[in-house]
Amino acid sequence: MGKAVCGGGPLPGTPLDLPAPTPPVPAGPDRLGRVLARAAALTAALTIAGAVLGLVRDQYIAHLFGAGEDSDAFLVAWTVPEMASTLLIEDGMALVLVPAFSHALARRAARPTQDPDPVRALVGYTLPRLVLVLTGCAALLVAAAPLAVQLLAPGLSRPDVAVACTRLTAVTLLAFGLTGYFSAALRAHRSFAAPATIYVAYNVGIIGTMLLLHDAWGIRAAAAGVALGSCLMVLVQLPSFLYHRAASVRIPAPRAGHGAVAHPAALTLAALAPIVLFTVSRQLQVVVERFLAAGLPAGAISHLNYAQKVAQIPMVLSLMICTVTFPVVAQAMADGDSERVRHRIERDLIGAALVVLVGSAFVIGYAPQIVEVLFQRGAFDSADAAVTAGVMRVYALGLLGQCLVGALCRPYFSTRRPTWYPLAAMVAGLSTSTVAGALGVHVWGAYGIAAANALGISVAAALLLGGLGPRVVPIRLSTTAIALARPAALAAISAAAGLLVGPLVPHAFLSLCVGCLLVPALFLASGAALRVPEILDLIDWLRRKVRHAR
Repeated sequence: MGKAVCGGGPLPGTPLDLPAPTPPVPAGPDRLGRVLARAAALTAALTIAGAVLGLVRDQYIAHLFGAGEDSDAFLVAWTVPEMASTLLIEDGMALVLVPAFSHALARRAARPTQDPDPVRALVGYTLPRLVLVLTGCAALLVAAAPLAVQLLAPGLSRPDVAVACTRLTAVTLLAFGLTGYFSAALRAHRSFAAPATIYVAYNVGIIGTMLLLHDAWGIRAAAAGVALGSCLMVLVQLPSFLYHRAASVRIPAPRAGHGAVAHPAALTLAALAPIVLFTVSRQLQVVVERFLAAGLPAGAISHLNYAQKVAQIPMVLSLMICTVTFPVVAQAMADGDSERVRHRIERDLIGAALVVLVGSAFVIGYAPQIVEVLFQRGAFDSADAAVTAGVMRVYALGLLGQCLVGALCRPYFSTRRPTWYPLAAMVAGLSTSTVAGALGVHVWGAYGIAAANALGISVAAALLLGGLGPRVVPIRLSTTAIALARPAALAAISAAAGLLVGPLVPHAFLSLCVGCLLVPALFLASGAALRVPEILDLIDWLRRKVRHAR
């Protein structure tokens, strides 16, 4: 249920980004769609590059250290950075600061000569406090590393290794905070290139450090790589952040009487608490999983980790749509344009669901081949591969829920008043997965933990979807639910075909190549044959793009 952390050179006159701050997007839907499509394409390309490097990173960890005591110890130490990445980069920081920076920019555009400048005032108020708090948290984690390891995995066979790795990765608390801050500010400026490169930089740091130091430091080299990679995430965004902070970017100002953030001081504990606690509760599933798996035979934590990292790639790719459109949703919420918000949210949910469902079908159909090609070498043997593939298939059952939670939390936290409903939904989902996991681990081991994950996140997604209309914007709930159910049925058909055809192709890599064609083709073909509206719209969009390319 929780999430784990898994282009182009500079143009003249700009620091590693676009030629100038992105100009204001006209209100016309055609123009807005083209701008968002280009931003989504750029984000997708860099996200895919980061995901590929993340796979290479996991391949090296599996090849060098396998699935055993040392890898389990490192993954326990990696729990805190994974939680921090969700809180400080992917969800928490973005949900707080993208609306804040969007409205600071709107106030700057409405009154360009006002003093102090709203953007600089926001940075001056928030950034020093963030650095101070996160530096203290990092120092506390270094001192309390033995206690943290004992709480996270009381049955761990190598706690000393986990403590050493935890102290190395403590720097990520500060580095991830700065990374998330810069990313939120740049996305509010409609600048997506630098934020999309962060996981490329992160994984390059981890891979390079492991290759250089694994002989001398063992698994500690991976922890040192996490620390170095997190610092590189900050550095790749710093030039663009400084540039856009100083630039006088003008975007349409919200109408009088609206605006979620009128002053930096509005970022109070009352406003931040629902977002922070929601994000923490979402990531606590990783803690629950590793706590439960610590009592299983050595390697169980590693099997869960490898399976989850690969299975979640479709979810990460699907959410790039919501990442790009989030500033638009925040602006529309500030303007009080509920119809525009409803239309945008419904489109985003369906678009993201189509991406994640095709990916889920592929993972379920071809999990053994995926694991064999990616991981089965060196210290990672065929027995490890078989368990990881089985767990991966179970995880994939919850990917639609993961996607919907990531998409739905954004409009909830774009409202002017704090809302606690998303936290309640996540607590319900976490409670479900914790109870189910505690019961299932004794019967099915790692498979029971993965099944509990899928069940819990699906419960949370259903609650968030059902509560959106009464609390945020009146979406067409029944229409949206049906629009999600139809592609889910097509994904089940495609996954079943993969399960049947995959083993018939003897070589794993060749089987994957066949699956890359079979699953999406069957998904589209069956949707077209059954006249599923969402698939017909997608096919029509693809045809227009092909004609335009010609």
